[in-house]
Amino acid sequence: MRGRDGSEDDEAGLFFAMNFRSVGRSGLVLSEIGLGSYLTYGDSVDFERSKKCIHKAFELGVNFFDTADVYAKGEAERFLGKALKDFERGRVVIGTKCYFPVSEDPNDRGLSRKHIRESVDRSLKNLQVEYLDLLQCHRFDPGVSLEETVRALSDLVQQGKVLYWGVSRWSVEQVEEAIRLADRTNGYRPVSNQVPYNLLYRAVERDLLPACPGLGMGVLAYAPLAQGVLTGKYCEGKIPEGSRASDSRFISRLWEMKPDSLSRADRLRSVAEQMGVTPAQLSIAWCLRQGVVSSVIIGATSPSQVEENLKASGLRLPEQALKAMEKIVEAVPAVEGRNE
Repeated sequence: MRGRDGSEDDEAGLFFAMNFRSVGRSGLVLSEIGLGSYLTYGDSVDFERSKKCIHKAFELGVNFFDTADVYAKGEAERFLGKALKDFERGRVVIGTKCYFPVSEDPNDRGLSRKHIRESVDRSLKNLQVEYLDLLQCHRFDPGVSLEETVRALSDLVQQGKVLYWGVSRWSVEQVEEAIRLADRTNGYRPVSNQVPYNLLYRAVERDLLPACPGLGMGVLAYAPLAQGVLTGKYCEGKIPEGSRASDSRFISRLWEMKPDSLSRADRLRSVAEQMGVTPAQLSIAWCLRQGVVSSVIIGATSPSQVEENLKASGLRLPEQALKAMEKIVEAVPAVEGRNE
C-alpha cells in the first residue's frame, strides 16, 4: 500500500492518525471524518453491530457523530446515545437535527420555537445527554419567521442545552439573513452548513463553498461516497447481495444508481488502484482537499469498513491523480434534489 503522500508505505497502515479541523471561525474542533447514522444505526444495522462501528470510530480518533431526530423515527439517536455512554462526554461531539415531521401533530415539524425546543428536549432524552454539541436545522422553513428560529436557537445556546447551531442545505442568502438577524438581536450565529458533496455531485462548488469562509462557517460534507456508488462495489452495474441497492426499502433513495455515474465510478477506481488506495479513500480525500470542509460524514455498517474509510484522513492526492479525477468528472451536471 502507498503512504498518505503516494510513497511506498507499510501494508498495515501503521502511520494512520486522525486529523482535526476547526468549524469555521468557531471554537469547535472536529475529526476531519465523522460518523453518520442515516439509513444505518437504528435502521438496517442492529444495535450490537452499530455499537462496534461507533466504538471502532472513536478508538481511531473520530470525535464527531452525526444523527437526526427523524432518522429511523428516533432509533438512530437512541442507538448512538447508548453506544456513546461508554466514553467521557467531553470527548465526543454529538450533532443532531430538527425540521422534518416526527409525528402527525401539526406542531411537531418545522423550525418554530415550539418545535425546536421540544425537538431538543426529545433528542436530549434519546441521546441520554444534558446538552447537544451541535443542533442543525435540517432544512430551511419558509413558513416560519427566520427571526423566530434564530431567537429560539440563541435562547437554547444561552441556556446551555445547545452549544453551537448550524444548518443543512440552506442557501447562501438564507444563511446571510440568519447571520444578520443573529447580530441584530445579540444572538448566536450558525457555525456550519451540512450539504451533500462528492465527485458526482458538485453543485455546492458554485457559490456555497466559496461563501462559507467569509461567513465564518464550516462545511460538513455528507454522502461523500454517493451512497456507495463511489466505493466501486457496483462495478459494471453489479449489485452485491446485502448492499443498499439490493434492498427494496432503500433503492429509491440511491440518487446515483444510473449508468453514467456507475461508469464514472469504474474509471475512478483505476485512479485509486494506481495510488494504492481504495476508491472510498480516494473519494473522501477528494472532499477533504477543500479547506472549508470541516468534516466529511461517512456511513458504515461494519468496524472494518469504518477502519478502512478513516484511512482517508490526511491522505494527500498527487496533482496527477487530481487531474485524472477531474477529467473523469468534469462534465458532472450540477443536479439539485439530494434530500436526506
